[in-house]
Amino acid sequence: MTRELVYGRNAVREALRGRRQVLELWASERAAAQLDWLHEGPRPQLRRERELTEAAGTPDHQGVLAWCEPYPYADAWELASGERPLLACLDQVTDPRNLGAVARSALGAGATGVVVPAHGAARVTPAVCRVSAGAVEHLPVAVVPNLARYLGEIKRGDLWIYAAAVDARRSLWEADLGGGVALVFGAEGKGVRPLVRRACDDGVSIPLAAGVESLNVSVAAALLLYEARRQRSG
Repeated sequence: MTRELVYGRNAVREALRGRRQVLELWASERAAAQLDWLHEGPRPQLRRERELTEAAGTPDHQGVLAWCEPYPYADAWELASGERPLLACLDQVTDPRNLGAVARSALGAGATGVVVPAHGAARVTPAVCRVSAGAVEHLPVAVVPNLARYLGEIKRGDLWIYAAAVDARRSLWEADLGGGVALVFGAEGKGVRPLVRRACDDGVSIPLAAGVESLNVSVAAALLLYEARRQRSG
């Protein structure tokens, strides 16, 4: 059976409480003695720290790791079809730490899900699970073959698509984010690609102080997602 690795205390705990089955658990003696939630999964196998580090490929495992069923990606068109969806779409964001951070913010903001393109972008990996603190186990993440085409197919009168761009004339406080919204974020330094931006209805910017050129993509996503949440709950 194909299985995927998850490591780190928050990531493993949320995997145990999430949508996929945890097949095997490893824990150090110290972690096993401290973490009472380990009983929620298969009986943990006690392993030395060195073995955990070798299996995870990093010392950042915090004394616990798990092998799980493959990550269950969502259907991107189903995510967009609901009432007032709130989507975070990442255009060729390759750093898994950014994907993990965006997923954590998206879950906190009550977003419908995250959408990434199939090529030239990070997907859910052990590092993404770790950075997201397990958020990806509860937040739908979908992969589409072509992001520009996907955006063109899902746009409708009650689903507005905004490209996050520093040169957009409309700021996040001026944009109407209270209805169905798909927010599109580009890779840091590159921004949203022209073809993808043309598929959007409008752009939205985050006002910055003089001398600041841009924000990290995960920070920008957090600000816009929470502004959307504020407007939707008002």
